[in-house]
Amino acid sequence: MKSKVYFTSDLTSNGLLKIYQALNPNLQGNIGVKIHSGEAGNQNYLRPDFMKSLVDFVNGTVIECNTAYDGERNTTEKHLKLLDDHEWTKYYQVDLLDQEGEIPLKVKNGSFLTTNYVGKNLTNYDSLLVLSHFKGHPMGGFGGALKNISIGLASSYGKAVIHGAGEAQKIWSSNHDDFLKSMAEASSTIMDLYKNKIAFINVMKNMSVDCDCCQIAADPVIKDIGILASLDPVALDKACLDLVYQADDLGKQDLIERIESRNGILTVLEANRLNIGNLDYELINID
Repeated sequence: MKSKVYFTSDLTSNGLLKIYQALNPNLQGNIGVKIHSGEAGNQNYLRPDFMKSLVDFVNGTVIECNTAYDGERNTTEKHLKLLDDHEWTKYYQVDLLDQEGEIPLKVKNGSFLTTNYVGKNLTNYDSLLVLSHFKGHPMGGFGGALKNISIGLASSYGKAVIHGAGEAQKIWSSNHDDFLKSMAEASSTIMDLYKNKIAFINVMKNMSVDCDCCQIAADPVIKDIGILASLDPVALDKACLDLVYQADDLGKQDLIERIESRNGILTVLEANRLNIGNLDYELINID
Protein backbone atom coordinates (compact mmCIF):
# COMPACT_ATOMS: atom_id res chain seq x y z
CA MET A 1 0.00 0.00 0.00
CA LYS A 2 1.27 3.47 -0.89
CA SER A 3 1.90 5.95 1.91
CA LYS A 4 0.02 9.24 1.83
CA VAL A 5 2.09 12.40 1.46
CA TYR A 6 0.24 15.71 1.55
CA PHE A 7 1.46 18.81 -0.32
CA THR A 8 0.73 22.51 -0.30
CA SER A 9 2.49 25.34 -2.09
CA ASP A 10 1.32 27.70 0.66
CA LEU A 11 4.61 28.47 2.40
CA THR A 12 3.08 30.45 5.23
CA SER A 13 2.24 29.78 8.85
CA ASN A 14 -1.32 29.15 7.74
CA GLY A 15 -0.11 26.63 5.15
CA LEU A 16 1.85 24.81 7.84
CA LEU A 17 -1.23 24.54 10.04
CA LYS A 18 -3.43 23.58 7.08
CA ILE A 19 -1.25 20.66 6.05
CA TYR A 20 -1.05 19.38 9.63
CA GLN A 21 -4.83 19.41 9.80
CA ALA A 22 -5.04 17.57 6.47
CA LEU A 23 -2.66 14.93 7.78
CA ASN A 24 -4.75 14.69 10.97
CA PRO A 25 -2.27 12.62 12.97
CA ASN A 26 -3.13 10.88 16.21
CA LEU A 27 -0.82 12.92 18.45
CA GLN A 28 -1.88 12.95 22.08
CA GLY A 29 -0.55 13.87 25.50
CA ASN A 30 2.63 15.88 25.87
CA ILE A 31 3.80 16.69 22.33
CA GLY A 32 7.43 17.44 21.50
CA VAL A 33 8.02 19.46 18.33
CA LYS A 34 11.47 18.67 16.94
CA ILE A 35 13.00 21.65 15.16
CA HIS A 36 16.48 22.79 14.13
CA SER A 37 17.59 25.74 16.20
CA GLY A 38 19.93 27.03 13.45
CA GLU A 39 23.66 27.57 13.98
CA ALA A 40 24.81 31.05 14.91
CA GLY A 41 25.42 33.02 11.70
CA ASN A 42 23.21 30.78 9.53
CA GLN A 43 20.64 32.72 7.51
CA ASN A 44 18.66 29.82 5.99
CA TYR A 45 17.10 28.10 9.01
CA LEU A 46 13.32 28.18 9.55
CA ARG A 47 12.42 31.00 11.93
CA PRO A 48 10.39 30.33 15.07
CA ASP A 49 7.59 32.77 14.20
CA PHE A 50 6.89 30.77 11.01
CA MET A 51 5.87 27.79 13.14
CA LYS A 52 3.89 29.57 15.83
CA SER A 53 0.35 28.83 14.59
CA LEU A 54 1.14 25.11 14.38
CA VAL A 55 3.06 24.77 17.65
CA ASP A 56 0.33 26.69 19.48
CA PHE A 57 -2.34 24.51 17.85
CA VAL A 58 -0.77 21.29 19.19
CA ASN A 59 0.26 22.96 22.47
CA GLY A 60 3.74 21.57 21.84
CA THR A 61 7.14 22.02 23.43
CA VAL A 62 10.01 22.79 21.07
CA ILE A 63 12.76 20.19 21.50
CA GLU A 64 16.40 20.05 20.38
CA CYS A 65 19.72 18.35 21.27
CA ASN A 66 23.31 19.48 21.54
CA THR A 67 25.76 18.97 18.69
CA ALA A 68 29.01 17.00 18.55
CA TYR A 69 31.15 19.55 16.74
CA ASP A 70 32.49 23.06 17.37
CA GLY A 71 30.02 25.92 17.23
CA GLU A 72 27.45 27.60 19.42
CA ARG A 73 25.37 24.48 20.09
CA ASN A 74 27.87 21.90 21.38
CA THR A 75 27.36 22.68 25.07
CA THR A 76 24.14 23.18 26.97
CA GLU A 77 25.16 26.65 28.13
CA LYS A 78 25.93 27.90 24.63
CA HIS A 79 22.95 26.17 23.03
CA LEU A 80 20.48 27.62 25.54
CA LYS A 81 21.89 31.08 24.82
CA LEU A 82 21.51 30.52 21.08
CA LEU A 83 17.92 29.30 21.52
CA ASP A 84 17.30 32.58 23.29
CA ASP A 85 19.18 34.66 20.69
CA HIS A 86 17.22 33.02 17.85
CA GLU A 87 13.98 33.80 19.73
CA TRP A 88 12.81 30.22 20.21
CA THR A 89 12.33 30.96 23.90
CA LYS A 90 10.39 34.13 23.03
CA TYR A 91 7.62 32.09 21.44
CA TYR A 92 7.80 28.61 23.00
CA GLN A 93 8.58 26.40 25.93
CA VAL A 94 11.93 24.89 24.89
CA ASP A 95 13.52 21.65 26.07
CA LEU A 96 17.15 20.81 25.30
CA LEU A 97 16.72 17.06 25.54
CA ASP A 98 20.26 16.07 26.52
CA GLN A 99 21.00 18.87 28.97
CA GLU A 100 20.73 16.31 31.80
CA GLY A 101 22.20 13.34 29.98
CA GLU A 102 21.10 10.61 27.60
CA ILE A 103 19.29 7.30 27.48
CA PRO A 104 20.06 4.23 25.33
CA LEU A 105 17.60 2.87 22.78
CA LYS A 106 18.26 -0.64 21.51
CA VAL A 107 18.78 -0.93 17.75
CA LYS A 108 17.09 -4.01 16.30
CA ASN A 109 18.77 -5.72 13.33
CA GLY A 110 21.46 -3.07 13.05
CA SER A 111 24.57 -3.69 10.95
CA PHE A 112 26.51 -0.87 12.63
CA LEU A 113 24.65 0.39 15.69
CA THR A 114 23.62 -1.68 18.68
CA THR A 115 22.46 1.36 20.65
CA ASN A 116 21.14 4.80 19.77
CA TYR A 117 21.81 7.40 22.45
CA VAL A 118 19.13 10.08 22.62
CA GLY A 119 18.49 13.02 24.91
CA LYS A 120 17.23 11.86 28.31
CA ASN A 121 14.26 14.23 28.28
CA LEU A 122 12.77 12.51 25.23
CA THR A 123 10.94 10.26 27.69
CA ASN A 124 8.86 13.28 28.75
CA TYR A 125 6.94 13.25 25.46
CA ASP A 126 4.02 11.03 24.53
CA SER A 127 4.01 12.09 20.87
CA LEU A 128 6.38 13.76 18.42
CA LEU A 129 5.83 16.26 15.63
CA VAL A 130 8.99 16.33 13.52
CA LEU A 131 9.22 19.66 11.72
CA SER A 132 12.15 19.55 9.29
CA HIS A 133 13.73 22.00 6.90
CA PHE A 134 14.44 20.07 3.69
CA LYS A 135 17.75 21.23 2.18
CA GLY A 136 21.19 19.99 1.21
CA HIS A 137 23.80 18.77 3.68
CA PRO A 138 27.62 18.67 3.50
CA MET A 139 27.77 15.05 4.72
CA GLY A 140 24.33 13.49 4.38
CA GLY A 141 23.67 14.96 0.93
CA PHE A 142 20.35 16.27 2.17
CA GLY A 143 18.53 16.74 5.43
CA GLY A 144 14.89 15.91 6.00
CA ALA A 145 12.69 13.81 8.25
CA LEU A 146 15.04 10.82 8.64
CA LYS A 147 17.99 12.97 9.55
CA ASN A 148 15.90 14.93 12.05
CA ILE A 149 14.95 11.82 14.03
CA SER A 150 18.40 10.22 13.85
CA ILE A 151 21.19 12.78 14.19
CA GLY A 152 18.64 15.36 15.31
CA LEU A 153 17.38 13.48 18.37
CA ALA A 154 20.71 11.92 19.30
CA SER A 155 22.61 13.31 22.25
CA SER A 156 25.97 14.92 21.62
CA TYR A 157 27.66 11.55 22.23
CA GLY A 158 24.95 9.78 20.25
CA LYS A 159 25.67 11.98 17.25
CA ALA A 160 29.32 10.90 17.39
CA VAL A 161 28.26 7.25 17.52
CA ILE A 162 26.04 7.62 14.44
CA HIS A 163 28.66 9.56 12.50
CA GLY A 164 31.22 6.94 13.49
CA ALA A 165 28.93 4.09 12.36
CA GLY A 166 28.93 2.67 15.86
CA GLU A 167 32.32 3.95 17.03
CA ALA A 168 32.23 7.45 18.51
CA GLN A 169 35.99 7.90 18.14
CA LYS A 170 35.58 7.57 14.35
CA ILE A 171 33.16 10.48 14.17
CA TRP A 172 34.94 11.99 11.15
CA SER A 173 36.74 8.92 9.80
CA SER A 174 34.13 6.17 9.37
CA ASN A 175 33.12 4.81 5.99
CA HIS A 176 30.70 7.33 4.49
CA ASP A 177 28.04 4.86 3.37
CA ASP A 178 28.18 3.17 6.78
CA PHE A 179 27.38 6.55 8.35
CA LEU A 180 24.39 7.01 6.02
CA LYS A 181 23.08 3.55 6.92
CA SER A 182 23.66 4.27 10.62
CA MET A 183 21.31 7.25 10.35
CA ALA A 184 18.62 4.89 9.09
CA GLU A 185 19.31 2.47 11.95
CA ALA A 186 19.03 5.28 14.50
CA SER A 187 15.75 6.37 12.89
CA SER A 188 14.35 2.90 13.43
CA THR A 189 14.63 3.26 17.22
CA ILE A 190 12.52 6.42 17.20
CA MET A 191 9.87 4.78 15.04
CA ASP A 192 9.87 1.76 17.38
CA LEU A 193 9.48 4.06 20.38
CA TYR A 194 6.65 6.22 19.04
CA LYS A 195 4.97 3.91 16.52
CA ASN A 196 1.73 5.71 15.55
CA LYS A 197 2.39 8.71 17.81
CA ILE A 198 4.73 10.53 15.43
CA ALA A 199 4.11 12.78 12.43
CA PHE A 200 6.42 14.50 9.96
CA ILE A 201 6.42 17.79 8.07
CA ASN A 202 9.14 18.85 5.62
CA VAL A 203 9.38 22.50 4.55
CA MET A 204 10.96 23.04 1.13
CA LYS A 205 12.08 26.66 1.27
CA ASN A 206 15.45 28.43 1.58
CA MET A 207 17.03 25.31 0.08
CA SER A 208 20.79 25.67 0.17
CA VAL A 209 23.26 22.88 -0.57
CA ASP A 210 24.33 23.35 3.06
CA CYS A 211 22.65 22.49 6.34
CA ASP A 212 21.25 24.85 8.96
CA CYS A 213 24.11 23.51 11.12
CA CYS A 214 26.63 25.48 9.00
CA GLN A 215 27.61 28.86 10.41
CA ILE A 216 28.43 30.09 6.93
CA ALA A 217 26.07 28.41 4.48
CA ALA A 218 25.68 28.84 0.75
CA ASP A 219 22.69 30.86 -0.39
CA PRO A 220 19.57 28.95 -1.51
CA VAL A 221 20.07 27.48 -4.98
CA ILE A 222 16.55 26.46 -5.96
CA LYS A 223 13.18 28.19 -5.82
CA ASP A 224 10.90 27.42 -2.88
CA ILE A 225 8.58 24.48 -3.58
CA GLY A 226 6.15 23.95 -0.71
CA ILE A 227 5.33 22.03 2.46
CA LEU A 228 4.86 18.24 2.63
CA ALA A 229 3.52 16.09 5.46
CA SER A 230 3.22 12.36 6.12
CA LEU A 231 3.15 9.72 8.82
CA ASP A 232 5.90 7.95 6.85
CA PRO A 233 9.37 9.60 6.96
CA VAL A 234 10.71 7.45 4.11
CA ALA A 235 7.89 8.37 1.75
CA LEU A 236 8.14 12.02 2.81
CA ASP A 237 11.87 12.34 2.15
CA LYS A 238 11.50 10.43 -1.13
CA ALA A 239 8.70 12.76 -2.26
CA CYS A 240 10.85 15.80 -1.49
CA LEU A 241 13.76 14.35 -3.44
CA ASP A 242 11.46 13.63 -6.38
CA LEU A 243 10.17 17.22 -6.35
CA VAL A 244 13.74 18.52 -6.52
CA TYR A 245 14.46 16.35 -9.56
CA GLN A 246 11.18 17.39 -11.18
CA ALA A 247 11.62 21.12 -10.52
CA ASP A 248 11.66 23.53 -13.46
CA ASP A 249 14.66 25.36 -12.09
CA LEU A 250 18.25 25.29 -13.34
CA GLY A 251 19.45 25.81 -9.77
CA LYS A 252 18.31 22.31 -8.93
CA GLN A 253 21.49 20.93 -10.49
CA ASP A 254 23.59 22.29 -7.63
CA LEU A 255 21.35 20.63 -5.05
CA ILE A 256 21.20 17.39 -7.03
CA GLU A 257 25.01 17.38 -7.29
CA ARG A 258 25.27 17.74 -3.51
CA ILE A 259 22.74 14.93 -2.91
CA GLU A 260 24.31 12.53 -5.42
CA SER A 261 27.95 13.27 -4.54
CA ARG A 262 27.18 12.24 -0.94
CA ASN A 263 24.96 9.29 -1.99
CA GLY A 264 22.16 10.82 0.05
CA ILE A 265 19.49 8.46 -1.27
CA LEU A 266 21.19 5.58 0.56
CA THR A 267 19.71 6.64 3.92
CA VAL A 268 16.22 6.53 2.40
CA LEU A 269 16.83 3.15 0.77
CA GLU A 270 18.25 1.68 3.97
CA ALA A 271 15.34 3.02 6.00
CA ASN A 272 12.99 1.32 3.55
CA ARG A 273 14.96 -1.93 3.87
CA LEU A 274 14.60 -1.70 7.65
CA ASN A 275 10.81 -1.37 7.21
CA ILE A 276 10.73 2.16 8.59
CA GLY A 277 8.59 3.30 5.67
CA ASN A 278 7.65 2.97 2.01
CA LEU A 279 9.30 4.26 -1.14
CA ASP A 280 5.92 4.23 -2.89
CA TYR A 281 3.63 7.12 -2.05
CA GLU A 282 0.54 9.00 -3.16
CA LEU A 283 1.09 12.76 -3.35
CA ILE A 284 -2.09 14.58 -2.32
CA ASN A 285 -2.25 18.28 -3.23
CA ILE A 286 -4.45 20.13 -0.72
CA ASP A 287 -4.33 23.55 -2.43
